[in-house]
Amino acid sequence: MKHLFQILLIAITVSCVPLQKYNDLQSNYDNVLATQSKTKSSSIDYENKLKELNVQLALNKSAINQLKKDTLKLSHDKKMLAVEYDKIGALNTALEKNFAGLQSKGSAETAKMIKDLEGTRIELQRKEDRLNELEKELNKRALILDEKSARIKELEDIIAKQDQAVLALKEKIANALLNYRDKGLTVVEKNGKIYVSMEAKLLFASGKIDVSSEGQNALKDLAKVLENQKDIEIIVEGHTDSDPLKGTIHPKDNWELSVLRATSVTKILLENSDMDPKMILAGGRSEHFPLSIAEKAKNRRIEIIITPNLSELFNLISRKK
Repeated sequence: MKHLFQILLIAITVSCVPLQKYNDLQSNYDNVLATQSKTKSSSIDYENKLKELNVQLALNKSAINQLKKDTLKLSHDKKMLAVEYDKIGALNTALEKNFAGLQSKGSAETAKMIKDLEGTRIELQRKEDRLNELEKELNKRALILDEKSARIKELEDIIAKQDQAVLALKEKIANALLNYRDKGLTVVEKNGKIYVSMEAKLLFASGKIDVSSEGQNALKDLAKVLENQKDIEIIVEGHTDSDPLKGTIHPKDNWELSVLRATSVTKILLENSDMDPKMILAGGRSEHFPLSIAEKAKNRRIEIIITPNLSELFNLISRKK
């Protein structure tokens, strides 16, 4: 009986450890799911703002091109009106001379000359008024043209500055992770974002969520580069292949595996740097964004997506809408 009691006690003790670990992992998983929801919301918000920026820039360029065409036509009209004005002025001068010569002649001819002269003066005044209107319109259009040109230049300058900053940061990251390039790590720039992709073999054992020592070293090197960047947002995405997990209690499927792996990577980045936790988000995409059908190993990966903070651009759009 004593031996039976000891066996039961050992069994209970052993079973409690996995249960406690399971509960901890479940709690961690629930927290990560909440974070993932925020990640998706932030990503969608960023994409919408970026689309708005591109639309604003395109509309401004289209408007300025049309304004240039309209201004060119208005300038041409003004030149043609000025020619007519000069002709009428010359005609008026000739009529005045004729009127002076006919003053001594019959009253009928004088009356006709006075009528013609008055007509030319009225037409001359009308042309002059129109010239003044065109002059004001041209000046107004010139101001609008200058304002739109300045706005476009300001937008383009900020975009160029952001692009240069992204490329410079991409080079820093690539140089810092140079030793891992032949171990399933790539650094690319795409659509204004930096994608650091790490194959699972560099970071994790099969089906596990704990980062290997070599993977930790790579993440520490990356963290040292990112901790000095204040105007970025970071999304850590976990990806798996389509093979279902076998013989595991937790994580129980590829969704959990992808999310928990992303969380493990995020923790290492934060624990080994001075990064503000508010600038980094973790989420999982399971097997739904594969890179290769033929090579499943490429699909098992962590992608760290680094996005520049475009608040300066968005503030500019809001301020000058």
